[in-house]
Amino acid sequence: MIDLTGTRLLVTGGSRGIGRATALMAARAGADVGVCYHTRRDEAEQVARQIRGAGRRAYSGGGDLGDAATVDRVMREVAAAFGGLDAVVVNHGVWPAGDLPLVAMPPERWRATLATNLDSVLLVTRAALNLIGTGGRVVVVSSTAGQRGEAGHADYAASKGAIISLVKSLAIECAPRVTVNAVAPGWVDTAMSASAYEGGRREAVAASIPLGRIATAEDVAGPILFLLSGLARHVTGEVINVNGGSVLCG
Repeated sequence: MIDLTGTRLLVTGGSRGIGRATALMAARAGADVGVCYHTRRDEAEQVARQIRGAGRRAYSGGGDLGDAATVDRVMREVAAAFGGLDAVVVNHGVWPAGDLPLVAMPPERWRATLATNLDSVLLVTRAALNLIGTGGRVVVVSSTAGQRGEAGHADYAASKGAIISLVKSLAIECAPRVTVNAVAPGWVDTAMSASAYEGGRREAVAASIPLGRIATAEDVAGPILFLLSGLARHVTGEVINVNGGSVLCG
């Protein structure tokens, strides 16, 4: 029932993990998909080839999305490739390795995390909204850390909590023209989270989740596709939790 035929979509952080899964799933649902990357050009181009293999148009491009000029270039390129833009999944981000209490956290780490997870999200979202027309979709990837906090990762939690507030603000600003929503994954089996599972912690993490397993990237991509689809046409300003029951938010 999810049919994205005719949708021109850009996915940031699309070379791997949740972004890759979303890009490929969207292509199978009929969307033309632009894959935006930071440094993983080869991986992004591989995803683009798979999108074309599904019979859809693809774009691959990227750079530092914390740079406004780079964001503007990517938006111009994807709009030129597809003749416009209907939706964006703002998925890129960073999980800094190593637990650090706030009192021991260097200012450089705090600034770097917020620059990637919040400032660049603002740049991408704003640029996309200047292209997306009536009936468009914006989906931003947040985290359970943005809802409950994350000891040792206050920088990450603060950035993801700010995304939730940004989504709720934009949902009102952009209505009724565009819907703006978020997904908030818990633990996901991706390369970004790999360091958190080292030292035998994978089993403990899985045991802490009521559904008994760590999510796959496809587990998160599915709800993203719902938000991109016509099935979610009356949903805006919402946060869909994809965490196996580990964080229950009303």
